[in-house]
Amino acid sequence: MEKKYLFSPGPTMLPPEVLLKMAEPIMHHREPEFEKIFEEVREGLRYLFQTKNEVLIFTSSGTGAMEGAVSNILAKGDKALVVRGGKFGERWGEICQAYGIEFIPIDVPWGRAVHPSQIEEILRSTPGIRAVYTQASETSTGVKHPIQEIAQIVRKYEEVVLVVDAITGIGVFNLPMDEWGIDVLVSGSQKALMLPPGLSFVALSDKAWKAVERSDLPKYYFNFKKELKSAQKNQSSFTPAISLIVGLRESLKLIRKEGLENVFLRHQKLAEATRAAVRALGLELYAPESPSEAVTAVKVPEGISGQKLKNMFFERFGITVAGGQDQAKGKIIRIAHLGYYERLDMIMVISALEMLLKEMGYAFELGSGVKAAEEVLIGLR
Repeated sequence: MEKKYLFSPGPTMLPPEVLLKMAEPIMHHREPEFEKIFEEVREGLRYLFQTKNEVLIFTSSGTGAMEGAVSNILAKGDKALVVRGGKFGERWGEICQAYGIEFIPIDVPWGRAVHPSQIEEILRSTPGIRAVYTQASETSTGVKHPIQEIAQIVRKYEEVVLVVDAITGIGVFNLPMDEWGIDVLVSGSQKALMLPPGLSFVALSDKAWKAVERSDLPKYYFNFKKELKSAQKNQSSFTPAISLIVGLRESLKLIRKEGLENVFLRHQKLAEATRAAVRALGLELYAPESPSEAVTAVKVPEGISGQKLKNMFFERFGITVAGGQDQAKGKIIRIAHLGYYERLDMIMVISALEMLLKEMGYAFELGSGVKAAEEVLIGLR
């Protein structure tokens, strides 16, 4: 018998409580029973996003909410500023391009975080910019961007909104939307929310809702104003992914029971342990200066194929880790620790990494990575 384990940065592993809820008989989405669930989910999402405003729910991958955060925020003739430091930063630019929006890119080297001063300089010198698009956690590189500092800069500009892809940020590290002044915060179900793919979420500040009012780009399904009206009646505008929303209620209960501070601490320690193990094995981080708590990107040793190492994880142990994309293809593996993961999960994947590296001829002391991780994790409850 072979067990399978997901250590990819989405989809991630699912709690049995959530799986059981989603296996219950389907209900109709226009009945009071579902409306009650929807109301609980709305409240739970506001807690998770740390906002007083509505968190809209769409049946789509996270990219759907990203697209809506362009088509509902901007108008014809607007300019956008896009931080491009990986595949998902590039996606913001591609969506802007699809809607005919001129964008100014900040091209950050892969594995590095954007410097807030780069954003400030462009906002100061370039008229017509209406939105800044960035990631909280750039999943393709394992980088965490300095969102609090960026928000402080964007707040100075009355007509500019800050749009943050937090698909691997929400529920992983602290992103207090209202407190920091983040205008649009986007997430997805298959990451730290511990659900299958299929739901996306977007929350808007009062400043962002003013931008929605002036937006004249085409929109139909991802229509924020229409969805807000429906949500306030505990409904969705179109047929939702009913079973996923039922599961979402359960996952939000689990997050609230653990408490946001404890959720963030757990992710912090799991990430620290993984990084400590990587260094103890003599390996390098792909994002050494600003690593994300969601996923650790590890440079593979000279002479070893990252693609082969990734494949061997699954072939030998049934473990799915992620490889590199584009310029990082074959050069890194990415080990996730967001969502339904705890101490022994990380010990297992690090142990598997050690055994594979030894098999592939890499020289190191067996057990050194596991030992380093254990020293970080020993006090975590």
